Amino acid sequence: MRSSRARGASTPHSWSLPKPARAEPLPCRVLAAGDDAAAIEASMIENLARLDADEVTQWETFTRLVREGREVADISETFGLPELTIRRVLALGNLMPRVRDLYRREEIDRATVRHLTMASKAQQRAWLALLDDSNAYVPTGHNLKAWLLGGQSISAAHALFDLDGFKGALVADLFGEDRYFADADAFWTAQNAAIDERREAYLDAGWSDVVIVPPSEHFATWEYEKAAKRKGGRVYVDVRQTGEVTFHEGYLTRAEARRVARGEPVTSAEKPTRPEITSAMQTYVDLHRHAAVRAAMCGHGGVALRLMVAHAIVGSPLWTVRPDAQSTRNDDVRESVETSLAETRFDEHRRAVLAVLDLSPDEPTVTGGNGDDHGLCQLFHRLLELPDGVVLDIVAVAMGETLAVGSAAVEAVGNHLAIDMADWWEADACLFELVRDREVSHALLAEIAGDVVAKANENEKAKTVRKIARDHIAGADGRAKVERWVPRWMRFAPSAYTARGGVGTVAAAARAARVEPRPEPEKLAA
Repeated sequence: MRSSRARGASTPHSWSLPKPARAEPLPCRVLAAGDDAAAIEASMIENLARLDADEVTQWETFTRLVREGREVADISETFGLPELTIRRVLALGNLMPRVRDLYRREEIDRATVRHLTMASKAQQRAWLALLDDSNAYVPTGHNLKAWLLGGQSISAAHALFDLDGFKGALVADLFGEDRYFADADAFWTAQNAAIDERREAYLDAGWSDVVIVPPSEHFATWEYEKAAKRKGGRVYVDVRQTGEVTFHEGYLTRAEARRVARGEPVTSAEKPTRPEITSAMQTYVDLHRHAAVRAAMCGHGGVALRLMVAHAIVGSPLWTVRPDAQSTRNDDVRESVETSLAETRFDEHRRAVLAVLDLSPDEPTVTGGNGDDHGLCQLFHRLLELPDGVVLDIVAVAMGETLAVGSAAVEAVGNHLAIDMADWWEADACLFELVRDREVSHALLAEIAGDVVAKANENEKAKTVRKIARDHIAGADGRAKVERWVPRWMRFAPSAYTARGGVGTVAAAARAARVEPRPEPEKLAA
């Protein structure tokens, strides 16, 4: 029998419960029996009120609500979230469980996971294989989309037709393990014919309908429910730009599935009508329209400039533009740059551009879009409304973001604009901490404090020499203050302190050296 005596007590004693404090009434809601969706909503709302749930947890909850019969609009109204946000969260259902777990643990970022929701299961497995290979390059963010789309490189593994009978050319890698179609048009001609054959076979087998989902759209499983052939289930053919085709057998939209559950008949989806023109005719039309537009644009430089800016910001299948990451592993260097006058001023211009383009002020960059046609055209029309001066300001920010660090282009522009680094930079502790060479330390001191001071300290250690130089810059410890000093490496044009070389900016300046001026060109004929 368990003793009621307090642990460690030698003698029994009496005690009484404290008087309970007056409790505030708690809100509660009585749910009807079987009201599972309402229970899920109540739990989620409570959790969201305390702390924003991560997106994977939201996906788990929203998916259960959809299965319980809630529409996207209902979920949006309940949680006070835009429908687009709900749909984006539900799109996480296209991810493999491991990818969702990586996202939940914040091992991959939001941009990466957004692009992976567009990937097929085979592409996700291939991406995970790269992630597991420590020696492999793993595309992330906007680079991932280019990797997923693959340009015109269509793998032979995606062909639904017999490759032995294919008359087009195939290109193999060095190991002969992977083959690709050299002519994308020839591939799609054969692939579409094979899809048509499969479609007819499905219809002959008794399926109510076969719906082709074009590459511009995606088959999202959360929008559908499984349905047997005898209950009117359809086959959805998901065609990807990569050439991959997936056949989803036995699905109905959720609204149709509910009608089936109530015993109501489901009308078959409208049969796709035969297109008015063939694919070859469509190509003919597209090529001639393309030729006309680019010829006419040669007489409208302002329109061309705005279209170019839209491409640089949003991207396209032919434009891969990304901002320089300004990456460094040194925290002191990162802080020095981020707090500099130059970076502060550029960030002000960037935010002004985001505002004038009606883009979110939370965007970290202006450039680096996802390459979608709709967004590009929207931005192009916005740019057409803006005067030339504003457009040129936008060009400057877009070019600034995509200007490669340490490149010859930086030297070329800096020399052309005759930039004085003293207007944009001043010596800080980080600079002197990065100086490790004794000869260079003494050279810097001679340049800052003069030859007399440098000669007097020529036997001092590099650390002491750097401190004397810093004191002169700050005017500390009784030293004469030196203003607007810039080390030779940072000037336009840069130079070295020793004959040893190895200075990247000097090498870049040599690559950017101007050639002899050319005669003024004659005006182009109209």
